[in-house]
Amino acid sequence: MSAPAPEALNRAKSLFAVIPDYPEPGVTFQDITPVLADPEGLTTLAEALLAPFAGQFDLIAGIEARGFLLAGAMAGLTNARGGSAGVLTIRKAGKLPSPAAKVSYELEYGSAAIEAPDVLRPGHRVLIVDDVLATGGTIAACRELVTELGAEVVGATAVMKVEALDGEKIAGEVHSLFSC
Repeated sequence: MSAPAPEALNRAKSLFAVIPDYPEPGVTFQDITPVLADPEGLTTLAEALLAPFAGQFDLIAGIEARGFLLAGAMAGLTNARGGSAGVLTIRKAGKLPSPAAKVSYELEYGSAAIEAPDVLRPGHRVLIVDDVLATGGTIAACRELVTELGAEVVGATAVMKVEALDGEKIAGEVHSLFSC
């Protein structure tokens, strides 16, 4: 799968809703919700997130909640274009009746935990997707969770990277489409 043209990426980025002073004063929130609602924008994001990893994965692990939407779009696009991919939902702790594994991690404002359902098998190749790479804790925990369950992480990708937080120090390499 080839990467979308720069003009298409610029158009998708132009759809972001930029919200100053949210969730607190001094923070500028980049909301991708309008892009998800736009068929052309969503397809552009999915293509761009997939391009470096084409043919390398069996499952796309979407991190709750916007990661679920991105993973579904990415898997659908992969399947429609002759590939094969399913979706693995990475949930916040306490959302699954019987999780296969749980990993706790630190955030800039506390701690959290994520869980995975019992669908991963040894040999599965997993691409991780999230909307934003901030401090990197969630993606790092997802990498650990997938590995703990015997699968292989082939890469991680995110729509937006918050440069000032240097999340790749914790998350490892993450293919990001945009920076803020």
